[in-house]
Amino acid sequence: MTDLPRVYLDNAATTFPKPEAVYKATDFYARELGTAFGRGNYVQARETQQRIDQARAGAASLLSAEDAKQIIFTFSGTDSLNLVIKGSLSPGDHVVTTAIEHNSVLRPLYELEKKGMIEITCVKCDSVGMVNPEDIRHAIRQNTNLIAVNHVSNVTGAIQPVCDIGSLARDNEIPFLMDGAQSVGSFSVSVKDIPCDYLAVPGHKGLLGPLGTGILYIRPGREVGLKSLREGGTGLFSGDVQQPDVLPEKYESGNHNVPGLVGLEAAIAFLSTQDIGQVRAHEDNLADQLREAVAELPHGKVYGPTDSSERLSIVSINIDGYEPHELASILDQHYGIQVRAGMHCAARIHACIGSEPFGGTVRFSCGPFNTQKDIDWTIKALEEIEAAAIR
Repeated sequence: MTDLPRVYLDNAATTFPKPEAVYKATDFYARELGTAFGRGNYVQARETQQRIDQARAGAASLLSAEDAKQIIFTFSGTDSLNLVIKGSLSPGDHVVTTAIEHNSVLRPLYELEKKGMIEITCVKCDSVGMVNPEDIRHAIRQNTNLIAVNHVSNVTGAIQPVCDIGSLARDNEIPFLMDGAQSVGSFSVSVKDIPCDYLAVPGHKGLLGPLGTGILYIRPGREVGLKSLREGGTGLFSGDVQQPDVLPEKYESGNHNVPGLVGLEAAIAFLSTQDIGQVRAHEDNLADQLREAVAELPHGKVYGPTDSSERLSIVSINIDGYEPHELASILDQHYGIQVRAGMHCAARIHACIGSEPFGGTVRFSCGPFNTQKDIDWTIKALEEIEAAAIR
């Protein structure tokens, strides 16, 4: 087993490896800087401040945000989503969301519903994991105060019509929260083009940064109706016992994950040197080969859109005769191929796409550093495993 290659195809969970610059930046911070953000005026503290400021400016540029102050640093994509959901909704509000959502959206929403604060309408998707904006339109009520939709399904990779959904939300003066966990960094996402009011992003997926980092973009003016969930020290306005009402300090109490954000700054700088279109084409090419190979297996099933322009490089499959966790375990133990199996923290989509009887899917997710050799080895492994499953 020690001679097996490590083929990492779980990039939808977290990207690996990271760019070399990320490792160097976090190591440099730990060894040479080691200071808190916004808590000092000596040399190392100023450099830490500069690096975090660069990370904020880099994220703003990547998203085409109007002002770097509209970029809030959080501890994860989940943290960003919770901030919007719990900070913007009030008793009596109605929320429209969808069956493709991750638990990072569904669980905070249903927790509020359980407490009797809000009502939820969960719109279904089609058999490939695509949401119809018209279904969202029909779900809107007079008291709808949030529409929350995942930009890209983390199960099928289906890219949702977020421009249409955002325009629909804007026409009805309803805030639109977009979960960018699987999209930002993997292809170009501009808040000038997509009419979202809030965009929640983890730093460790398509952005190629460390775990424990997240971003929340807030469209100018939307911060007025968004309460802070955490109050405390911000490094500024220390003589005031009231939480600052200015951005980004309103939402950034307590010490930042500075090692993570320094690494995120390096990751965003790396992304700025890449042709994201070419990176996506590389990932799509690998995913297409894998999809086609599984589709040709007598007992193989592939989920999601067939057209690569309608999805990202996520390939969810099942093979008759194998439960998803069993198949993933065989891939790991006998071939060194690392994937994700099960519901993928998005249980509702499986009833829509037909994978519920299997207990979910086995998900392969390509990243920028995967190679043709990785895919060739994976296809060989699946062919061998499938042949053994034939009854």
